Amino acid sequence: MTMSGWITFGWARRLDHLRQARWLWLPMLVFTITRLGIAAVAYFSTPIVIDSSVPPYHIFPNHTLLDVFTSRWDTGFYLSIAETGYHYEGERLPSVAFFPLMPVLMRGARLLVGSYLTAGLIISNLSLLVASIMFYRLAVDSWGSHVAERAVWYLLVFPTSFFGSAIYTESLFLLTTILALYLARRGRWGGAAMAGILATLTRFMGIIVFPMLVVEWLSQYKLAREDLRPSWSSLASTALVPLGTGVYMLYLQLVFGDALAFLHASSAWGREPVSPLGTIAELLQRPMEGWGHAILAGRLPLDNWVDFFFVIVFLALGVMLLAKRQWSEGVFVLMGTLIPFSSGLLMSQRRYVWVLFPAFILLAKWGERSWFDRLIMVFSLMGLGLFTALFANWYWVG
Repeated sequence: MTMSGWITFGWARRLDHLRQARWLWLPMLVFTITRLGIAAVAYFSTPIVIDSSVPPYHIFPNHTLLDVFTSRWDTGFYLSIAETGYHYEGERLPSVAFFPLMPVLMRGARLLVGSYLTAGLIISNLSLLVASIMFYRLAVDSWGSHVAERAVWYLLVFPTSFFGSAIYTESLFLLTTILALYLARRGRWGGAAMAGILATLTRFMGIIVFPMLVVEWLSQYKLAREDLRPSWSSLASTALVPLGTGVYMLYLQLVFGDALAFLHASSAWGREPVSPLGTIAELLQRPMEGWGHAILAGRLPLDNWVDFFFVIVFLALGVMLLAKRQWSEGVFVLMGTLIPFSSGLLMSQRRYVWVLFPAFILLAKWGERSWFDRLIMVFSLMGLGLFTALFANWYWVG
C-alpha cells in the first residue's frame, strides 16, 4: 500500500472509531453547546435587568458567571454546609433540610481545587456531563441512537436545566438515578443498589429509586428466560437503597437529637404533607374580580400556574409510560411528580420534574414526528432562555 493509501486508511479508521464512540462525543457536544448557551444568556441578561431587590447569600460583583451559578438561592445553603457544617436549632431556615452528599463532595474536592465554589461548580457540571453520557447509553440500548440523541437534547434544553450547572443537587441526582437503572438493566444489581444509596444521600426524593429497582427486577424476572432471570439476592440488594437516608437520619439523631430534622426543617419553607387535591383547589379559587379580568390584567399567580402545568405534563407522561408497560420508568416518574406535589406547595415543581429522566425518552420517541420535535425544542429553548435570565437576576424560578 502506498503512503497516501496508508494515510487514507488511517483517517478512515479514526472516523470509524469516532462513529462508534457516538455515545461519548454526542452527549459531550450537546452538553457543551447547551452550557455555553446558558452561560451566554446569564451573562448578557444581568446588565439588562437591574431592578431586582432580593438580598443575595453570596455575591461576586466582579465575575458575572461565578456570581450567577454560585450565589443564587439554595447554592448558599450548600456552600454554608460545606464551609461550616449543619445548623438546626434557632435557625429561621435550618440547613438540615438539605441532604449531605453534595456538601461532603465539595469538602473533598476543595482539597484538590482550593475553593468550595470551584469544587461545587466542578461537581455539578461533571455530574451532569457523565449523567448525559449514561443517559444516552441507557436510551440507546432499548430504543436506538436516534431516540437516544433526541432524549439527550430534550434533557439538556429543558427550561430548568440550567440548575444542572449551578451548585444544586439536580446533576448528582440525575447521575445516581440514571446509573441505578442502567446498572440494573445490565444485571449489576449491587452497583445499582450502591447508586441508589448515593441518590438517597443526595436528596430525600432519592427514595423513589427503591420502588423503581423493585419494579425493574419484577419486570426482568417475568419477561426473561428462566436461566436469565435476576436472582433473589439481587432483589434483596435493592433493599439497601434507603440506607443513604438512614445514615443521614442517624447523623441528625446523634448531633441534633432529631432523626427527622430534615422533615421538620422543611416546614420553614411551608412544606407540609397535603393532598394534591387541596393544592389544586387553592389554585383554582376564583379571583375576586373574576377569571376574565384577572387574566387580562395579568393578576393570576403565574408562577404557580407554570409549576402546575409541568406537574400535569409529567403526571401524564408517567401514566403513558405505565400504559406502554414501561413499569419501572412509569413508577419513577409518577412518584417523582406526586411526592413533591403533595408537599402543599407548587413552588419549584418545574425544577423537581427535570430529573425524571424516563419522561425524556418517551418524548424522544414521539419526537420521531418532525413537528413534535420542533415543538419540544422551541418550547424548551424559549423557557430555558426566559428562566435562565430570571434566575440570573435573582427572580425565583424553582
